[in-house]
Amino acid sequence: MRRQVSGDDRRASTQVFITGSEAYPELERAFLAAETEIHASFRIFDPRTRLRSAEGLAVGESWSDLIAHVLQKGVAIRMILSDFDPVGRSALHRGTWRSVRLWKAAAASAGPDARLEIHAAMHPAQSGTLVRMAFWWKAKRKTDRICAWLNEMPEAERHEVLEDMPGLSDRIVTLADGRCRARRFLLPHLFPATHHQKLAVFDRRKLYIGGLDLDERRYDTPNHDRPGDQTWHDVQMMMEGPVVTEAQAHLDSFLDVVEGKNPPAKARRFLRTLSRRRRIALWHYGPKPVAHELRQAHEALCSRAQNLIYLETQFFRDLSLARHLVRAAERNPQLGLILILPAAPEDVAFDNRAGIDARFGEYQQARALRMLRKAFGARIFIGGAAQPRSMTRQTSHDRDRLQGAPLIYIHAKVSIFDDVSAIVSSANLNGRSLSWDTEAGVYLNSARDVAELRRRAMGHWLPADAAPAFFDVSGAPAAWAALARENHRAAPENRRGFILPYDITVAEDFGQNAPGVPDEMM
Repeated sequence: MRRQVSGDDRRASTQVFITGSEAYPELERAFLAAETEIHASFRIFDPRTRLRSAEGLAVGESWSDLIAHVLQKGVAIRMILSDFDPVGRSALHRGTWRSVRLWKAAAASAGPDARLEIHAAMHPAQSGTLVRMAFWWKAKRKTDRICAWLNEMPEAERHEVLEDMPGLSDRIVTLADGRCRARRFLLPHLFPATHHQKLAVFDRRKLYIGGLDLDERRYDTPNHDRPGDQTWHDVQMMMEGPVVTEAQAHLDSFLDVVEGKNPPAKARRFLRTLSRRRRIALWHYGPKPVAHELRQAHEALCSRAQNLIYLETQFFRDLSLARHLVRAAERNPQLGLILILPAAPEDVAFDNRAGIDARFGEYQQARALRMLRKAFGARIFIGGAAQPRSMTRQTSHDRDRLQGAPLIYIHAKVSIFDDVSAIVSSANLNGRSLSWDTEAGVYLNSARDVAELRRRAMGHWLPADAAPAFFDVSGAPAAWAALARENHRAAPENRRGFILPYDITVAEDFGQNAPGVPDEMM
């Protein structure tokens, strides 16, 4: 929703988009409106994604068509896509290189003058030698499974798939019959960090930023009326003003920063997590952090908050931030907290994953939430969200539902402090996002921008006739908790809004400690 800005306001409009149905069309329009250049970095950006806006559909059906159209206009595009460990995250690795191939195909159809610069960028940090030795057998078994999967394919299909998995080239051997096997005594490469940011800068004038990548899986509507495993709640913003220059400087420099060649560019309202490869790594799991701005901003704003902190996040697993909130609650008996989380991680809810990585993540989150509940007492509400309809599809597990209804998968990264400041970013509130991965976000301190974000983010979960008490910085946690209890007692079809209590005991029962594994892994 656009707002008018007076001529003496040096900060141009800030727009808030809830879910892909609002954000995707705006991104299409921004690409089409670009006049000279677009610089962007996403974890996932699939050109097969369907176009949604009237302007986009006027040039084609998919993002491949839109990309070709924009390049034909003479606009230069520089896109950095995240690459992933080809063994540990083989499906994501393949998806990245398939997207690169499709981007290049779109450029080829745009003609010889198309100016496309596209990179698949792996975070260069590797786990230390001793860690890689310890994980040799596990990596070998994963590579064996990948080879078995490839060997089930006809040879021509196998060749096509391997074209989209270049990271496997030094990890497998092609046999005389065209089949493949894992190299037996190869020390694995372990890439524990990724570029997790999602942002684009248009003509050095407009910034699109938040938690939302682009593919069909991540499209959802504010009604969340799709099947549960297709819901995807996210928040993205479009901004103008000085922060755009800071975002552009980051896009121009972050690859050199993570390589350890240069320090991070200076910024004020643009917030980052950045880490670099270690020059000598023996026992280290992960990279060396070099910028903690998102962590520092959260800690500072939590300490400064007087009445209410509102958080939406995919994960809350960072014990250091939890302890910081505990201290804030102890110092200020008036401080309240609303924390909105998905009822279960995506891979647990929809893929029925139960490995030690999934269990350790739930263990960490349950620990953090217990700390918060003890410190805040009645001043905290921890909620999940579900659709207002009964779960009719039977599955072999129950983590894909909440109180008998299909859960709404929450991926947003929004933090609001009283009614004076906020952060919107790509960073979850876990050790990985706040220490290792490349993350990007913005700090909001305009009263109008914070008010609009509060209205949209908080109001999204509530019934349309929600009383002012739900937004009141003094009493909101109690109002939200009361509504969640009412919804818990009601049949799904009779619930008001989406809010339900988050069940910590389910995460505790599922969770499992993993001694020796750093918190940043989760």
